[in-house]
This record gives sequence, structure tokens and C-alpha cells, in this order.
Amino acid sequence: MTVEFEYWWLLLLPLFFTLGWIAARVDIKQLLSESTTLPAAYFKGLNFLISDQHDKAVEAFSEAMQANTDSLELHFALGSLFRRTGETDRAINMHLNLLDKKELTPNQRSAVKAELAQDYLKAGLYDRAEELFKGLDDTRYRQPSLNALLQIYVREREWSQAIETATELERLSGVPFRKEIAQYYCELAMNDIIAQKPDAARNLLHMALDANKSCIRANVLLGDIEVNQGAHQAAISHWKKIEFQKPQYLGLIAGKMLKSYRASGQLTDGLAQLNTYLDTYKLPTLMSVLYEATLTEEGPDKAAKLARNELIRKPNLTTLDLLLQARAMADETKKTVKNLGNTQDIQLMQQTVKNAIGDRAAYHCDQCGFRAKLYHWQCPACNAWESLPAEPSEAISREMTIKK
Repeated sequence: MTVEFEYWWLLLLPLFFTLGWIAARVDIKQLLSESTTLPAAYFKGLNFLISDQHDKAVEAFSEAMQANTDSLELHFALGSLFRRTGETDRAINMHLNLLDKKELTPNQRSAVKAELAQDYLKAGLYDRAEELFKGLDDTRYRQPSLNALLQIYVREREWSQAIETATELERLSGVPFRKEIAQYYCELAMNDIIAQKPDAARNLLHMALDANKSCIRANVLLGDIEVNQGAHQAAISHWKKIEFQKPQYLGLIAGKMLKSYRASGQLTDGLAQLNTYLDTYKLPTLMSVLYEATLTEEGPDKAAKLARNELIRKPNLTTLDLLLQARAMADETKKTVKNLGNTQDIQLMQQTVKNAIGDRAAYHCDQCGFRAKLYHWQCPACNAWESLPAEPSEAISREMTIKK
């Protein structure tokens, strides 16, 4: 079967070509006309933004806004730049002036209020920001408003409101906030501990564990409450649970646990428990606590043996420092001329090792890199929760304490 070619189709080709050319010309003219409505300063501002010249970008967008005062987008771009450069007062005044315009539609008015709320938040005017964020009924701003409100409540330490907001945000966004909510309960519990309300604090800490079963801090604080009540065995029971949550945190409570074992007349059991933890998890902080306890309770020879075994397992300058310290103390107790010379040599070596180590033990936030000498449940710099590692990096300090 053959298909006959219709020659008259050739007559339509020029027509199709002409129509396509006309359509292209119309699109180009429309594009050019739209682009020419934007002030040249707008494109200058974009170039300055790309090159991170924020001050010049502010000037360019200000010029563009004067040429097109009705453009909300230009106002918002300029307001964002004002916030970025710290000129929040200019951003606030600009957005307040916009709200005075009666011709704004309800959607436009909501958009301006959202920008103004960001201005207040950046300026630290939390009460005004909170009022505006709460008043934004538009569903487009619901999640951003909740995020901002949560930020405000955490900064203002309004933990009950933070729990409520985080729970709602979790429901809307599908993003889990279990870790944060548990920490908020712990903060409330800390207030009750300070106010000497142990029963209320216990209830809040159990709520923290209900929110996040891996909340180490809840079991740490539950143990602290029991110690304050003189119930050392109960405290030990709470701290032992940390092994089944995140064992890398055992070093944070090793010293406390040993004190409770001593107070219960079970120091031998306590030392055995820490030795088991050290053999199983090999945490440097456990080694530090166990060394000090062994040195105090069993003498420098036992402490030296402990340090030597650890040095064989994992050679490092910090453990070598402990070994030299124990050796020097052991020789000093023997009081012979020969041992006195050995002691001086060992002390010289120990000082050399100390100079090499320095005082570098620190916890480094894995979110922002903040360096802290003490452990913080919340990073003081970026406010992230549980962002500091359980073990300090570099040299290991001898006294491990928890910043509550």
C-alpha cells in the first residue's frame, strides 16, 4: 500500500513558518516590555547580592524601590537586606509604613505582617514578634510562624509553651521534635529541683522519657534527685539505665556513680562496675575517673598498673601522663636515694608530656564548632540540643563535670 504525496501541503509550509515567527516576535516583545518595567537599579542590586556586597545591594534596591514604590517584592527584598546588615530599625519603619497603606489586600497585609514579625524577631523584640506571629491566620505562614515562636520560647525559656508549639509543629510538618520536647521537660524539671519539689521534678522527667526514651539527661537528673534524698541505690539504678540508652555517655556519670557506691559502703562493687564499663566501652573519661579512684583507694602501684594496661591497649599521651604520675608517687613513698633520682627523672618526663598535651580537652559542638570546657546539653552558641559529643576531643581532663 502506498501513500500519495499531496503537493498542496507544500503551500502551507510558508504559512506555518510565518505564524511561528509572528508568535516568537510577540513573546520577545512581551518579555522585553516586562523587563523594562523593572528599574536598572534592581539588576544592579542583584549583581551586588551575587558578589556579597550587601551594603551596595541595599543602596541599589533602595534606588529601585524609589522608582517603583508599589512593588511589595522590592520592599521585602530590601527589608531582608536590612535585617542581614543589622539595620532592623530601617526594616521595621519601612514595613510599618507599608501597613499604613489602605490599598493593601488582605493577602498583602498578611505578607507585610510576616516580614515585620521577622524584623522584630531579629531585633530581639520578642513580645511584638510573638504577637504578630500568633496573629497570622493565613495557612501559608502557619509553619514558619510556629518555627519562629518556638525559637522565641526557647530563648525566653518559656518551656511549657515550647512543648506545646513543638508538638503542634511536629504534627503539621511531620518532622520529629522528640529530642527537643524531652529537653524542654528536663528544663522544667530543673526548675522544680531548684525549688526543692522532687516529686514534681520526677513526674516531668518521666514525661521526658515518654517523649524520648533515649533522653540521657532525664536519667542523670533522676539519679541526682535520689542522691539529694539520700537514696544512693536508687540513684545508681537510674544511672545504670544509661548503658542501655547511649553507653558513650557513661563517662558523664561515672564520678557520681562511684560517690554513691562509696556512700552505700559498696566502693569495691563500684570500682568493679567501672572496670566492666571500661573493658566494654573503652571510654577515656571512664579511664580518668577510674584512675583517680584507684589512686586514692588502692595506691599508686595499682593506679600505675591500670594506666599501663590502658597504655598497652591504646597508646596516648594522656594515659602516659597518668602512668608517669603514678610511678613518681610510688617511688616517692619508698624514700631511697636511688628512687629519689628516678622520681626526679619521672617528674621531668611527666612535665614534658604535660607541655606536649597542654590544656586542650574540650567538647566541640557538631553543629557550629563551639568549644566548651564543660558538657552542655544545649550548645551556648547555636542553641542546638545534644550537639556536643559525650567525650571531649584531644586531651582528656581529669575532672569531668556536667553543666546542668
